[in-house]
Amino acid sequence: MELQQLRYVVAVAETRNFTRAAERCLVVQSALSHQIARLERELGARLFDRTSRRVRMTPAGEAFLPAARQCLDAAERAAAEVASAVGEIRGRLTVGMIPTVAAVDIPAALDAFHQRYPHVRIRLRVGGSEQLIDQVKEGAVDIGFLGLPVTARPEGVVARQLAYDRLVAVVAPEHPLAGQAEVDLARLATETFVDLPAGSAGRAQSDQAFAAAGVHREVAFEVSTVDSMMTRLIRRQLGIALLPSTFAPQLPGVVTIPVRDAPARIEHLVWNRTTLTPAATAFLNELDVPVADGESSDR
Repeated sequence: MELQQLRYVVAVAETRNFTRAAERCLVVQSALSHQIARLERELGARLFDRTSRRVRMTPAGEAFLPAARQCLDAAERAAAEVASAVGEIRGRLTVGMIPTVAAVDIPAALDAFHQRYPHVRIRLRVGGSEQLIDQVKEGAVDIGFLGLPVTARPEGVVARQLAYDRLVAVVAPEHPLAGQAEVDLARLATETFVDLPAGSAGRAQSDQAFAAAGVHREVAFEVSTVDSMMTRLIRRQLGIALLPSTFAPQLPGVVTIPVRDAPARIEHLVWNRTTLTPAATAFLNELDVPVADGESSDR
């Protein structure tokens, strides 16, 4: 069993296509197919069901895939550790972030890191805070930037607080509330909202705040991330939003209003001490965050 064979299996599993997998691995399709067939003979089981229209993993393939990924990750970490021992930083850095990070300019930080460590392959994932915490614990993400209510804390990871801010109302410039110096949740509850999907940390925080205020609001528009779609809906006056005060001003063509009884959040930087790679350590140093810094929770 060879590492290259494992790479081919992972590529086919992720693309569901032998041709695209071969293109990703920079080999001809016949060579990739031959190596996977060799591996299947060695394992004594088919990893893929192949038809003219699609490729599907067999139960044996589904069982094999997680272990294959772990082997490839371990090999990459081993090579990175050796490079670090001789003064080089190589390997891969996977950064995860929620869409509303404001304490750190992530693109600028990644650009500076890339300029200093050009041999490190950088990956970026965007997701919810709970999802990112799980991925950091599993080692799928090296460094995570997330936001949680002040009453919550990241569990099972090392965390450092980056910033504290409150949510503000975000409305169109023509909205009747746009000229207000301040509003409260009871007044906002009469408006239609644009928000993240139910179950996400950001949505839950807002829902709980309105419930604590004894009022109900209508969320008519759900968007998977805070992007141009949310901004366009707000600017069309189809809805308003509650967003962190440090992030909301980045959105074009909208107005922010302080909310008297708005909930607060804390931005956290999190990592897993047991899976920290040399590249991740170097990135923390670039952020002026020593590896020994941060608060760890094993719960």
